[in-house]
Amino acid sequence: MLTTLAIANYRSLRELILPLGALNIITGANGSGKSNLYRGLRLLAMTAQGGLVPSLAREGGLPSTLWAGPERFSRAMLAGEQPVQSTVRKDPVNLRLGFAGEAFGYAIDLGLPLLSRSQFSQDPVIKRECIWSGPVLRPSALLVDRQGAAIRLRDECGGWSTVPQPVASFDSMMTEFSDPKGAPEMIAVREQIRSWRFYDHFRTDEQAPARLPQIGTHTPVLSNDGADLAAALQTIREIGDLVELDTAIEDAFPGARIGVANVEGRFEVTMHQHGLLRPLKGAELSDGTLRYLLLVAALLTPRPPALLVLNEPETSLHPDLLPALARLIQRASKRSQVLVVSHATRLVTALERESDSCSIVLEKELGATRIVGSDEMDIPPWKWPAR
Repeated sequence: MLTTLAIANYRSLRELILPLGALNIITGANGSGKSNLYRGLRLLAMTAQGGLVPSLAREGGLPSTLWAGPERFSRAMLAGEQPVQSTVRKDPVNLRLGFAGEAFGYAIDLGLPLLSRSQFSQDPVIKRECIWSGPVLRPSALLVDRQGAAIRLRDECGGWSTVPQPVASFDSMMTEFSDPKGAPEMIAVREQIRSWRFYDHFRTDEQAPARLPQIGTHTPVLSNDGADLAAALQTIREIGDLVELDTAIEDAFPGARIGVANVEGRFEVTMHQHGLLRPLKGAELSDGTLRYLLLVAALLTPRPPALLVLNEPETSLHPDLLPALARLIQRASKRSQVLVVSHATRLVTALERESDSCSIVLEKELGATRIVGSDEMDIPPWKWPAR
């Protein structure tokens, strides 16, 4: 389980260090930085997928994603006695992402390339990557260290060996180097990150894939767009927890039950509702009902991830469905670490009642996202690797 998430110089996240628990609720007013936190976490996940630099490019590259305020705020600026203005830069330009848990920690530092005639001169380059043991980076805990193109590995005797093959400036060592004997920690961290799942704004319009019959195969993990909803629900029925599935449907829609129609290998969701003579097909379900079924399939997966992230799951749901959704999320947090980004008061309040929940309220101060009411004692220890 992750205990700390750290993001620096990404959009409004000038430097945000979050404590994490089993069930995490991120909330705050519109514009407080919730979406930036979600996007920053997704960006961190791309290090293990080989898509970090392309993902940044789609956002406009470093110039569009870097923190746009001053490097430091003076006391006079914070007190409102002096207007916010640029200061003399002391640190190199960087965008940094990292996390830590009881077993391992990981951090990556991206910066600007040196002057080059290449057509790709706008691509950010990876300056430093580190994996360490334990929750805090210390020189003695460092296990894998990438500086520029070179990777060093800690050996069994505590010394260092250098990987002979250099890594390209635009590639993370997580995808470009694999040695189960020399660097088992890297493989463990990479597979941990690859198991993370993100669900954000499922489509529920008339042409949404989840409404239409789809070829069905065993689907223990719902796809990001929910196109394989029917197959995912049928997989839960056959190899997952059928009692939990029926309970989740009954909790939200008393007297209802779902089914999966199979016509020549194409699966389609059906829903039997009290008082109706025939089941409703996926195309007939309301947006809120379809979205709830998608969340059920995501949260009751027979293959729980290390981390499950939901961004505004309350979208299109009637407020009366939010307590049932909260109970579903709470049950999922017993199998996976869960992070929910939401501004639905009813959902947030229900989740905060759980004993193992960690509620974080964000706000902006001079354009920078911060945790409401936090002080140095509340922030977990964190140290960024130096260049």
